[in-house]
Amino acid sequence: MISEYDVLIAPVMTEKAMKGVEGKTAYVFKVLPNATKLDIARAIEKVFSGVKVADVNVLNRGGKKKTFRGKRGETKPRKLAFVRLSEGTINFEGGI
Repeated sequence: MISEYDVLIAPVMTEKAMKGVEGKTAYVFKVLPNATKLDIARAIEKVFSGVKVADVNVLNRGGKKKTFRGKRGETKPRKLAFVRLSEGTINFEGGI
């Protein structure tokens, strides 16, 4: 099992992701590629106290092929977790 503090890499703070936060629908996090939904839910409840997770959805995004100055490369693949809470809110001001 993965440590709860290693599962969460960073919150996604884009305008589109934060729109869901205002309506209290979902919070978006970058997570480890091998983390399961259960690992993510446990990590959210442990790292942010007073929070109860209702639902976790996961999105695996593959890397894109890019060309920069004539050299071919690929961006890193990433895994995003959309976390819906049943009670409590997450305050990002203190950091993860």
